[in-house]
Amino acid sequence: MSGKDDFGQSLPIGAHHYRAYVGPPEKYDLVGAMQFNLLTHLGLREFHYLLDIGCGSLRAGRLFIPYLLSGHYYGIEPQAWLVEEGLNNELGREILQLKRPVFSHDLDFNCLRFDQKFDFVVAQSIFSHASPAQIHQCLGEVGLSLQPTGVFAATFVAGKVDYQGERWIYPECVTYTLKQMKQFAGDHNLIAETIDWPHPNGQTWLLIKRRANRI
Repeated sequence: MSGKDDFGQSLPIGAHHYRAYVGPPEKYDLVGAMQFNLLTHLGLREFHYLLDIGCGSLRAGRLFIPYLLSGHYYGIEPQAWLVEEGLNNELGREILQLKRPVFSHDLDFNCLRFDQKFDFVVAQSIFSHASPAQIHQCLGEVGLSLQPTGVFAATFVAGKVDYQGERWIYPECVTYTLKQMKQFAGDHNLIAETIDWPHPNGQTWLLIKRRANRI
């Protein structure tokens, strides 16, 4: 491929292109690298089990899947076409046999269906579009699927007001206060604290763990 248009860089966020649909297409590589660098900084090793919530077109998965041992990458993405396009354009379908990633196209953040406890969970730009009910659903599922010492890294858009709606908002973003995000976590016996990690789209990273574990 050659030229920016081959990568959808002239398209708006949310356009039906595997890179543009998941965020600014010109930052596709950067946002993927940001997640990989953060999780390895937090201790992710090849033998850990990782769940990528909202894995999209494998923006970060194209780095995580080759790195992790076979069968250790799991992804949830309601839009099945995004995963297919990510495999076809970024990784190649041979990776399915070599690394055996596991995917679900569930709409309700169903983590338990995998029957696997995870050392790390990542949700980049999920809470930035989600309703309070959807955040509660996600945190409840992750709380039941996280290893006792596991880490859930998630982003949100920090603001002065808390979104009160009932719908998923996309491609626009919604805001929450840090106080509200901590309350969401606390309702599921989890604790959340921010981490100073750069985000090219201005979102804030949260590290979420079981209450018994210190952050």
